[in-house]
Amino acid sequence: MKSVAILRTNKEYLSVIADIKHKIKKAQYKAILSANSEMVLLYWQIGGIINSKAFWGSKFIDNLAKDIKNDFPFAKGYSVRNLKYMAKFAKIHTDAEFVQVALAQITWYHHITLMDKIKDAKAYLWYVSETIKNGWSRNVLVHQIESELYKRQIENKKVSNFAKTLDYPQNELATQTLKDQYIFDFIDFRDKMIEREIENELVKNVTKLLLELGEGFAFIGNQYHLEIGNDDFYIDLLFYNLNLRCYVVIELKTGEFKAEYAGKLNFYLSAVDSVLKKDCDNASIGILLCKTKNNIITEFALKDMSKPIGVSEYKIFKKLPGKYKNIFPAKKEIEQKLGWSSR
Repeated sequence: MKSVAILRTNKEYLSVIADIKHKIKKAQYKAILSANSEMVLLYWQIGGIINSKAFWGSKFIDNLAKDIKNDFPFAKGYSVRNLKYMAKFAKIHTDAEFVQVALAQITWYHHITLMDKIKDAKAYLWYVSETIKNGWSRNVLVHQIESELYKRQIENKKVSNFAKTLDYPQNELATQTLKDQYIFDFIDFRDKMIEREIENELVKNVTKLLLELGEGFAFIGNQYHLEIGNDDFYIDLLFYNLNLRCYVVIELKTGEFKAEYAGKLNFYLSAVDSVLKKDCDNASIGILLCKTKNNIITEFALKDMSKPIGVSEYKIFKKLPGKYKNIFPAKKEIEQKLGWSSR
């Protein structure tokens, strides 16, 4: 009985310790978020004061940086450069409540990146929202901006039949998820690559592939086998999207879009809905990735398809040949020489 009591006590103790550790980690995370929120709000307030004294001339910021350093010698973040960012931040965003509630959820370094790279206000706020939703690091945010994610996912026209084949709000969610072009710059490109080789490279870099596909995608398999009518069929790439609550079938083509590709993908979707889809799942969605597409031909091809299909282009960049790789300095080296590494 005593050993049972000790065992029960140990289990209870471990449970209590685990609960306390969880609460500590949660509190630490909240403290970090709170500290960041306070800092962003403070920087916004300082920026507002600087803007209100703009008539004092440019030397005002220089003197301010020196005086702050004299009174707070160990405080960081009050250089002339950063003070100018504060002024710019306050000029862009004028609503204090919005700054505190929405913009303060990402770090100041995220905002510096956005101020440097994004001029359009809608795009700025969209990237803020996506950063919060996906938990992007600053490096990931830079990558998404440089790959023109906002343009590819929001501005550019997308070709699909989602509006016709899916009910609301699934049709809108699917359209928002689709990009008009996917950037596979992480693939080791070789001339005359065949579809299977590109597919293998995507699978080899599945983490980067999932980042490019967007939020909610979970990889299930490539060359996924389905047996229909005693015949074998193989899906290039099969995913499940947790937000859309459905299977996503991706077919990859190395050339220009052809109408018959849509028919084959329509068949695969019927097969997945018949074999894999459960009652709790929404209708499966297909994405056909081609090197190029004619939008008019693509729209005609999808017009009478019964299954939801989107057609997008993908882009792979050629890497420098080995003999040229060491001629150009690395990105990190350039940033250090320009004094950007401390950001």
